[in-house]
Amino acid sequence: METSRFDIADYLENKEMIAEYLNSVLEDGNNSDIIIAIGHIAKSIGMTKIAEETGLSRPSLYKALSEGAKPQFETIMKVLRAIGGQIKINPLNA
Repeated sequence: METSRFDIADYLENKEMIAEYLNSVLEDGNNSDIIIAIGHIAKSIGMTKIAEETGLSRPSLYKALSEGAKPQFETIMKVLRAIGGQIKINPLNA
């Protein structure tokens, strides 16, 4: 039996799925998980398209959104805008 490697980017087919995935990671994940999730989303949309919209090169995007990376906040914000997302703050329940 032949198996293939699971890639979440193959399943992020619309904005609702993307938002649900990223919100889940934001709720439960750590910094590294969030950066990797943004990378999965960028890959699902297309790194070339994200590179064009952010003004960053594809290699820079892959490097910034890979495991262990520590991208600048500006880079994260550019990519979030390019993938159609935003950061919204909600008060925590006491």
